[in-house]
Amino acid sequence: MKKLLLSCCLLVTSVFVTAQNQGYRNPIIPGFHPDPSVCRVGDDFYLVNSSFQYFPGVPIFHSKDLVNWEQIGNVLDRPSQVHLKGATSWLGIYAPAIRYNDGTYYMITTNVGNGGNFLVTAKDPQGPWSEPLWLEQQGIDPSLYFEDGKCYMVSNPDNTIMLCEIDPQTGKQLTPSKALWQGTGGRYPEGPHLYKKDGYYYLLISEGGTELAHRLTIARSKKIDGPYEANPANPILTHCSRAGQSNTIQGTGHGDFVQAKDGSWWIVFLAYRNYGGSYHHLGRETYLAPVEWKNGEWPVVNGGQPVDTVMAVKTLPQVTMPQPPVRTTFETGKLGPEWVYIQNPLPRNYQFADGKLQLTSAGEGLSQNEQPTFVGRRQEHADFTAQTRVTMLSEERGDEAGISVYQINDGHVDFSVMKTSSGYMPALRFKIKSIEQLKHGKVSASPSLTLRVRSDGNHYYFESSADGTAFELVGTIECSLLSTEVVGGFTGVILGMYASGNAAFEYFDYQGKQ
Repeated sequence: MKKLLLSCCLLVTSVFVTAQNQGYRNPIIPGFHPDPSVCRVGDDFYLVNSSFQYFPGVPIFHSKDLVNWEQIGNVLDRPSQVHLKGATSWLGIYAPAIRYNDGTYYMITTNVGNGGNFLVTAKDPQGPWSEPLWLEQQGIDPSLYFEDGKCYMVSNPDNTIMLCEIDPQTGKQLTPSKALWQGTGGRYPEGPHLYKKDGYYYLLISEGGTELAHRLTIARSKKIDGPYEANPANPILTHCSRAGQSNTIQGTGHGDFVQAKDGSWWIVFLAYRNYGGSYHHLGRETYLAPVEWKNGEWPVVNGGQPVDTVMAVKTLPQVTMPQPPVRTTFETGKLGPEWVYIQNPLPRNYQFADGKLQLTSAGEGLSQNEQPTFVGRRQEHADFTAQTRVTMLSEERGDEAGISVYQINDGHVDFSVMKTSSGYMPALRFKIKSIEQLKHGKVSASPSLTLRVRSDGNHYYFESSADGTAFELVGTIECSLLSTEVVGGFTGVILGMYASGNAAFEYFDYQGKQ
C-alpha cells in the first residue's frame, strides 16, 4: 500500500512539474518595459529596462526561470546618479545593458540630453549601485563584453557599431574606437551585444527603428574586432513580414541572448501589442522566445516563426515570484520599486502623514514637464481597474488632484477633485497634443472623492463616487488617443497620482486581467 501511495505521489509530482515546464504567456514583463538586457549568475537571471524621463531609473528584475519575474529595485535610485532635467519620453535613460564579471555587476546605458554614456557597478544586483563612470565613446545603447581580463564596449556613434576597450574601474577608454558593422541596410543600427560561441564572436544588433519595421540581425567573426560576416538568413527576428503581419505583437527587436544552466538558449526582446487597430498605448514590453543555437551554426529564434502571446514550448522549471500588492497603502512612509516620478522629484512635494500620501504643487502642471507633482506605476494590462480616495486640502479655486493616465506631457488625461467657487467637483481634462477639453460631474460640498479608472483595452472609463460604493460615469476616451502613434514618445501609459495645490491620498489600487 505504501509503495502504491508513493508511486501515485511521484506520478502526480511528475505531471505537475511537466505541466509547469510547458508554455508561458508573452509579454513576460508587460507594460512600459522596453529595451531588455539580461544576464545569468548561477541559477539566477537579472534583467534591466530603459526608463527615459522617469525616476528612479532602470528597473531591475530577478527570475529563476526567465518566465516569472520580480522587480527587486531600480539601478539609478539616487539623484546623484541620474539627472533628468528637461527630459521627456524622447530623452533620458535609453537602453541599458547588464553584465556580470568576476563578482561584480555592471550596468551601462545612455542619459540622452544629460551626459551621454556611463556605467555603474554593484556587488549585489539589489544595490547599492555606484556613482556613474562617464565614457568617451558615444552613440546610444552601449553594451559590455568581458574576456581574458579585458573589458570591451560597443555602441553606435554615426550609425555604425563601434568597439573599444575600456577600464571598467575608471571608465577610461584604452583603445581607439573601431568600426565593426553597419548592419544589413536597415535604418538605425543600434542595440549591439557581443557573445562568443564555438570560436566565433557574434554581434547582435537591432535595425529598422523601434516601430513597425524593427528587426534583429546578427553577424560573426573569428576576431573580436572583425571583419564581421552577416548571417545570410537575416533578420533572425521580425514581425514586419508576411508571416508576422497579422500578429497582435509588432515592433519586435532590440534583444539579448542568455544561456540557461541546462544549456538551452533564450532571447529577451522588446515588442508592443496593438489595440483598436494599429495603435499601442501600453508601450514597448519585454518578451521571451526560445533559441536553437547548434554548434558552429547561426542562432534560430523560435524555429524561425513569429512569436506569439501564448508560447507552447518547454521552459525551465517554473518558479513563481512575488508581485506588487493590489492595494498600495502609505502607512510605512515609502513606496515599492514599481513607483516612479516624472524627472527628479522635489522631495518637499511628497510627504507621508497620518497614513496618507500628501502631495503639494506650486502650480507646475503635467503639460509643463518641469518636475510636476506626480507619482505613478506602469499600466501593465489592457484590461484593468485603478482607484484612489483623494481629499483636497487647499482652498484655491482651480486647484485639483487625482489620477492621471499619462503617456507624455503632450498626451494625458487627468481625472481629479477640483475646487470651484461653489464647492468641489469631479473633473476630467483631456490633453491630446494641441486639443484640450474639460468635462465635469456634479458639484459637492465634500472635498473627498473616490476616483476610479477602468479600461477594456479600447476605452478608458472615468468614474467618481462620494461614498466609495455608488459610482457615476464622468467620461470616456479611446485608448488609441494616448498611443505612441497619436501623441508620440518612446514610453507607455503610467497611472499616477498628481496634484495642483495640496491634497491627501488614502490608498492606490491597481488590478489587471490577463
